Amino acid sequence: MKQDATRNAAYTVDCEDYVHVVEFNPFDSGDSGNLIAYGGNNYVVIGTCTFQEEEADIEGLQYKTLQTIHHGIRVGGIAWSPETKLDSLPPVIKFCTSAADMKIRLFTSDLQDKNEYKVLEGHSDFINGLVFDPKEGHGIASVSDDHTCRIWNLEGVQTSHFALNSPGMSVCWHPEESFKLMVAEKNGTIRFYDLMSQQAILSLESEQIPLMSAHWCLKNTFKVGAVAGNDWLIWDITRSSYPQVKRPVHMDRACIFRWSTINENLFATTGYPGKMASQFQIHHLGHPQPIILGSVVVGSGLSWHRTLPLCAVGGDHKMLFWVTEM
Repeated sequence: MKQDATRNAAYTVDCEDYVHVVEFNPFDSGDSGNLIAYGGNNYVVIGTCTFQEEEADIEGLQYKTLQTIHHGIRVGGIAWSPETKLDSLPPVIKFCTSAADMKIRLFTSDLQDKNEYKVLEGHSDFINGLVFDPKEGHGIASVSDDHTCRIWNLEGVQTSHFALNSPGMSVCWHPEESFKLMVAEKNGTIRFYDLMSQQAILSLESEQIPLMSAHWCLKNTFKVGAVAGNDWLIWDITRSSYPQVKRPVHMDRACIFRWSTINENLFATTGYPGKMASQFQIHHLGHPQPIILGSVVVGSGLSWHRTLPLCAVGGDHKMLFWVTEM
């Protein structure tokens, strides 16, 4: 599995705006193409990507824009709903965004005439993470610098509210048990909440700060990963509330941590944009060094493909894609 670690992106797609956030649809939308959304300074673009790794008759990457939605303000985050379906008639595109005005917008489109959105208001500071309930798609969880985690229904009503001890940085929903939620705080604490009892049931400690991003491994929900300070950290929640493994990874602080959707030992991290470029790395728990080192001019956002060992990162007027071997 020896690969030349430092490399350019395998594919790039030119975009008409700076890409602040990029998100593959993590759910099966019933179509062979892979839905991807990216957010710029004032709009969201929905497209499909098909890669030569999945379809032999395609050379490289086939990308098609399905819809450009005027957003009016810089997009901070994007979360897909499992209700999105491309094979229904008419198709259903459903996702929500967070934005610089501290509001969440819930969009529903049929890619033709219907293009609606609802505004969810309640946070009083920047929203750092948001996610749909992955089973039904009937709830949205969000965390913010205002030291809260909030759960909303699709009407925009808050159904739960958890007070945090520091800014909420990441929120993840358990893939099967939709009453379990993971919330990561900047002070290094990661808590798991039971939404039925509205109580915290377990907590983990990073022992270093600031914790900027954490992610629940969907292939093995006993695993949690995060970046704090310059390091990545991995917990096995059956063994300890402290990390099992940690390594220094980015010189000037790490920014985002994301597990692969298909391999519980594969994950990616990004660093903060430095003077020249942001560092992007793919890691495998069986390897002491990163298996891919990439660099992006002011990169932002990080998302794994649903069925391939392939990552997307946003950049200056482009999306960049890196492919690794399993």
